[in-house]
Amino acid sequence: MPRHLLSIADLDAAAIRMLLDTAASMQDVQRREVKKIPTLRGRTVINLFFEDSTRTRSSFEIAGKWMSADTINITGKGSSTSKGESLPDTVMTIDAMGVDALVMRHSASGAAHQVAGWVKARVVNAGDGTHEHPTQALLDAFTMEQRLGTLAGRHVAIVGDLTHSRVFRSNVLALRMLGAHVTAVAPVTLMPSGITPWAQADGFALSHDLDAVLTGERPVDALMMLRVQRERMAGGFFPTPREYTVGYGLTRPRLQTLLAANPEAVICHPGPMNRGLEISADAADAAASVILDQVAAGVAVRMSVLYHLLAGEEGSAA
Repeated sequence: MPRHLLSIADLDAAAIRMLLDTAASMQDVQRREVKKIPTLRGRTVINLFFEDSTRTRSSFEIAGKWMSADTINITGKGSSTSKGESLPDTVMTIDAMGVDALVMRHSASGAAHQVAGWVKARVVNAGDGTHEHPTQALLDAFTMEQRLGTLAGRHVAIVGDLTHSRVFRSNVLALRMLGAHVTAVAPVTLMPSGITPWAQADGFALSHDLDAVLTGERPVDALMMLRVQRERMAGGFFPTPREYTVGYGLTRPRLQTLLAANPEAVICHPGPMNRGLEISADAADAAASVILDQVAAGVAVRMSVLYHLLAGEEGSAA
């Protein structure tokens, strides 16, 4: 396990497997009446979020508290950055207090990597701009494995706003390491610049036709719908929301097509969802949906990450 978790590229397949196996044992804590273990007693974890978050921040806070760490939440608006303090001064001030881990979300790609070079604390990237979101990819893989078994040889289609999605970038790396076949689907305007050589190098497929992917020779085992990140868009990436839904939304007819081709297929979404845009209510609430399972898995996976970063081999997982 590396000193920091900044990118899925920091891990290899063995490290991912170790984190997912530990997360499975951490799930037992979620099922207990008293959800508390002493693993990280005496450790201090700071959640420093410069962007809004419900799932990630809450799950990191719960993960730390269930393992008896002292967990403190700081938002960008609640920090001195709102007064003009620089990011280096903010994080080095927090680090000087003797904290053990800094979980950070920031709107700038690469921010977590920079912070890791400025502080002594362990750093976990909770999402940096449009770059990566490694713990989301881990919990997505964990959720898929719970329903599908091994991901080796499985077909995962990731659909939507790929250009602005840090979840997509981390998921491709993690899923490929675990042996899955990945197809990235998006309109031309939402395909990241330079994705073709990346796809060729890492061995994943590209498509602009969601319907063709759903009816292709290789049935889709997991369909991940990504949120259209309108807050990151400056300009017109598609004509109207209605046209996007017609071309790339998981509508009721597409849900039926997916399940007709593979009745065991699962539907994922990292959240928050734009219901009626990239995913219909029928799909979000279908029996095939594992969206709430992803939320639950987020706590177990983030417990695993904090455990391996802060407790190491000498810690206790139960």
